Amino acid sequence: MTSLPVQNTRLGKKGIITNIQQYSLHDGPGIRTTVFFKGCPLRCRWCCNPETQAAAPELSYVERKCICKQECGWCAGVCPTEALSFAANGKVQINRARCTSCFECVRICPSQALRREGQAVSVADVLAAVEEQSVFYREGKGGLTVSGGEPLSQPKFLLALLEEAKHRNLNTTMETSGYGEYAVLAQAMRYLDTLFFDIKSLDEAKHQDYTTVSNRRIVENLTQLRRDYPNAYITVRTPVIHGLNDLPEEQTAIRAYVRQMPNTAFEALPCHRFGEPKYATLGRKYTFISGQSSLLF
Repeated sequence: MTSLPVQNTRLGKKGIITNIQQYSLHDGPGIRTTVFFKGCPLRCRWCCNPETQAAAPELSYVERKCICKQECGWCAGVCPTEALSFAANGKVQINRARCTSCFECVRICPSQALRREGQAVSVADVLAAVEEQSVFYREGKGGLTVSGGEPLSQPKFLLALLEEAKHRNLNTTMETSGYGEYAVLAQAMRYLDTLFFDIKSLDEAKHQDYTTVSNRRIVENLTQLRRDYPNAYITVRTPVIHGLNDLPEEQTAIRAYVRQMPNTAFEALPCHRFGEPKYATLGRKYTFISGQSSLLF
C-alpha cells in the first residue's frame, strides 16, 4: 500500500501582520523582505509603528484621503453601530467606543481613507510574498526579517514561519524588544541567522516609565540567551532617547553590559518622529514631542 505524503502543518499556521515590506535595506544583511507582526507588550513613547501595538486588527482613517460626505458618505450608511458621522467640513468622524471593527466601512470606502490595520495570514501566504523577491537574495545574504510590533507575541506563528523559512534555505533575521517567554526566544534562535535585540535602558524605573514595562525580563532573556547560544551572532540595538538613556553614565553602562558578551555587536539608533502622523489615523495623541536626542554612542 502506498503511503500518503505527510502534510506540512507549518504552512497553515496563521498570524496577524500589518505589512510585508519588500526591498528593505536596514533590517538585516542584504536585501530583505520584512514582515511586521501585530501586537506588542511595550508602549514606547517614541514608537514609530503604533499600528502594530494592539494585537487585534483596528480601524485607521487618513483624513486627507477622504472625499467627504458631499461626494461620498457611503461609509456611515453601512456602519451597523452608527460609529461614523461627519464633521462640518464633510470629513468622517469616528466614535471609537462604538466601533466594533467589522470593517464594513473599509470595504466600501472608494478612496481608501478608511483602512484595516492587521490582516490574518498563513505561513504559506507570507513565504509566497518573500519568495517573489528571491532573485535579490542570491547575493549578500538577503532574506526574511520578522519585526513588529513584537514577533514573540505570536509564538506559534513565529516559530512555524521561521522553521519553514529555514527549510527553504532562506536567510532569517528577527528584530525583538526581548520582552517575551524565554522558551520561545530560545527556540526561535534555532532558526535565526541574525538577531537584533533592543536594550533601551538598564535603569528599571526609567524603562517602566518610558515603555510601560520593566526591563527585568528583557535583560534576563538576553543574558540567558548568551549563555545558551554563545556562538550565535546578536546585535544589541539602543535607540538614543533624550531623558531615557542619553546621559554619559547610561551610555557607558549599556556598552559595558554588551561588551562582556561573546559574538555581540552594538548599534545606536537615532530617535526620529517619522511615525507621528500615524497616531492621528488611529485616534490617538502623539505625546512624545520634545524627547529626541542627537547624541549617538
